[in-house]
Amino acid sequence: MNLSEFTTFHLGGPAPDLTVARTRDDLIAFAEANGLAPGDRSMPDILLIGGGSNLLVSDAGFDGPVGVVATTGVTFTEISDTEMQVTAEAGESWDDFVAATLSSGLSGLEALSGIPGSVGATPIQNVGAYGTEVAELITSVEVYDRLSGQVRRLTAAELEFGYRTSALKRAARAAGTPAHIVLSVTFALPRGTDSLPVRYAQLAGALDVAIGTRVPALRVREAVLDLRRSKGMVLDEDDHDTWSAGSFFTNPIVESPEALAALPAEAPRFPVTDPLSGATIPGLTKTSAAWLIERAGFGKGYGFNDRASLSTKHTLALTNRGGATTSDVVDLARTIVAGVNERFGIVLEPEPTFIGTEI
Repeated sequence: MNLSEFTTFHLGGPAPDLTVARTRDDLIAFAEANGLAPGDRSMPDILLIGGGSNLLVSDAGFDGPVGVVATTGVTFTEISDTEMQVTAEAGESWDDFVAATLSSGLSGLEALSGIPGSVGATPIQNVGAYGTEVAELITSVEVYDRLSGQVRRLTAAELEFGYRTSALKRAARAAGTPAHIVLSVTFALPRGTDSLPVRYAQLAGALDVAIGTRVPALRVREAVLDLRRSKGMVLDEDDHDTWSAGSFFTNPIVESPEALAALPAEAPRFPVTDPLSGATIPGLTKTSAAWLIERAGFGKGYGFNDRASLSTKHTLALTNRGGATTSDVVDLARTIVAGVNERFGIVLEPEPTFIGTEI
């Protein structure tokens, strides 16, 4: 079986050892079967796939154990008159989960509508869009700790969320393989039909409201879905602009005053905030990867061939136009990184997880 069947890029070579975990017990059994050998502190290399929306897998595939996380289930627990605790199993479709919370009279996740993938992937990447990050609403994550061989519940503080990162992501990078397997994610969501305050200028414009306004959460969801569709960011098998991993590069965070001063005056500049407290972090400024890419000469639809290119709708997405290989996408990514670095002195960081390949 090829991993291209499990990724939104429709890319990835063979996987001879693949397990579909449909229950929590299946997932824990997969983890235990591929845990530490007695007396061995190194972890076997495994690949976990949820929605496959944040993966770029090599053409050679993956010859180790692959676990497809297909667990489902959502539990609602009363907290107070103003909040509800909601726990979702890791394999739940993220957008289906968002829709379910809104239909249950809860808000908070509306700006994260339309994002492909599974619930279990969201805390790893601290998924965010249109001014909201999951770090604001996650209270805990239940994981199988591969090092200890135990199921643990990690609090939001222990997850150490940052911009598009978390302790889970950093631990996986340090180990060279997932150090934790997410089993479920728990959120505290406000009761009510009004959205969180609208924080993102483009979304506020689409809603025709001022930043900071609360509007019906379902109205925010529809506006977000419309915006994402206009950028090719809502999955559609007939639209090759969606054969991607969404935003391929993170928005760069500029630390040095010299690098910030070197940016053109018209370059976007945004404050960097702590994902838990919302406080602005002094000395850090975020700029727009899409702006840098376009000003470095890479417009919508840019590519070397008819197999892989930037999206025709949005320069931040690299896409498979049909018949592409992973090598095609990697070559395109390398060219864009080099071009932006040459023009602005900023090295773009990829957002997807690379399996068996690198820029």
